[in-house]
Amino acid sequence: MAEDSVEQAQRINLSTALATLELQEVGHATIRVEGADGVGELGASSADVFEGESIAMPHGRVFGGQVLAQALMAAGRTVLPEMPHRMPHSLHAYFMRPGDSDLPIRFAVERMRDGRSFSTRRVHALQHGRPILSMTASFQDPSDGLDHQVAAPDVPSPDDLESIGDSYGAIDHPRAKYVATRPVDHRYVDGDIMMAPAPEQDGHQRVWFRTIAQLPHDQLTRCAVLAFASDYTPIDSMLRAHGLTWSEPGLTPATIDHTIWFHRPVDPGAWLLYDQESPSTRSGRGLMVGKVFTEEGVLVATIAQEAMVRIKPVG
Repeated sequence: MAEDSVEQAQRINLSTALATLELQEVGHATIRVEGADGVGELGASSADVFEGESIAMPHGRVFGGQVLAQALMAAGRTVLPEMPHRMPHSLHAYFMRPGDSDLPIRFAVERMRDGRSFSTRRVHALQHGRPILSMTASFQDPSDGLDHQVAAPDVPSPDDLESIGDSYGAIDHPRAKYVATRPVDHRYVDGDIMMAPAPEQDGHQRVWFRTIAQLPHDQLTRCAVLAFASDYTPIDSMLRAHGLTWSEPGLTPATIDHTIWFHRPVDPGAWLLYDQESPSTRSGRGLMVGKVFTEEGVLVATIAQEAMVRIKPVG
């Protein structure tokens, strides 16, 4: 695939990704939670319902980052109209079922609480009447207070590293084409593990990323795009710890849960460094903890993800 064709495909994919964040409000639903015997009903509340399109995927399963970003946008749509300065500061999501990328997704948003400084929302992403993701998100008004952060690692500049699109754009392989045309440009400090294992099996990975075009100025959209991009590479760190690659026969990975803490304003249209480490893999699960820094070394987010990582016997 020629370089200009790769860039064109990346821009088309980014436009598609941003379009999925434009959710349509479709009505309301009632969410009812039942307690255990002897406790009684815990509550019933009205939920705002939105619908969003899915990005077509080669394997037919919804990209986890997409549904995560859409769920955050849906939650924000119920907060910002009344409290426009209240921005997301954390989200905690569980991926419950694989989604069908050929179908739209409905997002039912429960308004759990609006306080003087914080708002809490619970979101269920639904297909075929069943949840594929459940997420809780919290929003906060800007506030003064203590302020510190850890230092960013000393790594090469993204300008000194090769783009993943350039690395794989000319390779005639389905996964290579998918990686090359991501709407997010990735530049791996320690080399990627798409086809070859990492030289060091320490579960550590540092990768620069940014969208291939500028983003809208509103922070909700930018936080959603960060959520979208944050799901591309966490499993890499788990595979690195065992000398594995994405081309490993029998590899079956899937995200189980995903958490983001937003510390400071973020712009994924500018270079961000994702400093990742996998402290543990066991029982078919792996954990990644990562910190996201700007080029100037500002810590904008901390991310944790647990994923299923299984190697099925082949043959």
